[in-house]
Amino acid sequence: MSEPQGSEGTTQRLPVLEKDVGDDNGADRPAQSASAAEFEPPPHLDGEDGGNRRFWSARRVPAGIVALLLLVVVGAFLYDIVAVRAGHSVLAWRKELARQLAERPLDDTWVLVGAGVAAALGLWLIVLAVTPGLRDVLPMRRTHPDVRPGLSRRAAAMVLRDRAMEVAGVQSARARVRRRKADVRALSHFRELDDVRNDLDDVLAEAIRGLGLTRPPALSVHVTRPGRKG
Repeated sequence: MSEPQGSEGTTQRLPVLEKDVGDDNGADRPAQSASAAEFEPPPHLDGEDGGNRRFWSARRVPAGIVALLLLVVVGAFLYDIVAVRAGHSVLAWRKELARQLAERPLDDTWVLVGAGVAAALGLWLIVLAVTPGLRDVLPMRRTHPDVRPGLSRRAAAMVLRDRAMEVAGVQSARARVRRRKADVRALSHFRELDDVRNDLDDVLAEAIRGLGLTRPPALSVHVTRPGRKG
């Protein structure tokens, strides 16, 4: 998500200002690339892991494709077997398939290609079976035993962007949230950059705590001036 960059007639682009951690006014403020342990997430249920595990995808599309392919293949073989039992001749494609399997050597190019495709499909299905998927959903801490909440990364980025826009001096802001890091870039058209950065650190750290994520991402904030037009 991006905003158009404004301009000031006499404003020059300044380098990114990084604020040191541990000053008197920002003891509770996370540093850029601070670890998730710097944040204090809301409490979760006793005896619960807080939903630390990622959400598992239902894999409906791969499962549907595999089921459809199996239905077509098994249905074709079943139809031919029933037709032979009913006194009809074997279909030509099954005769040709049996002949090819009997005559082609194992080092034949088409045999190797078919084996490679089958192995790749099998490996793909195994990966889908053992990985959770749904990378866009961030697990949240449970506050009710029957509810396991989650928050999309896009929604989390929108929250951080909106909170950043509330800071005085911020002209535009962009936010990107990954599983372990939240990156916020802002343009400031007035006020000192270090003051804007301090306010952004406070506001965004509080916003991240308010998201209630089981693993709050590390915060990275960059503040610059709008560039000149022309």
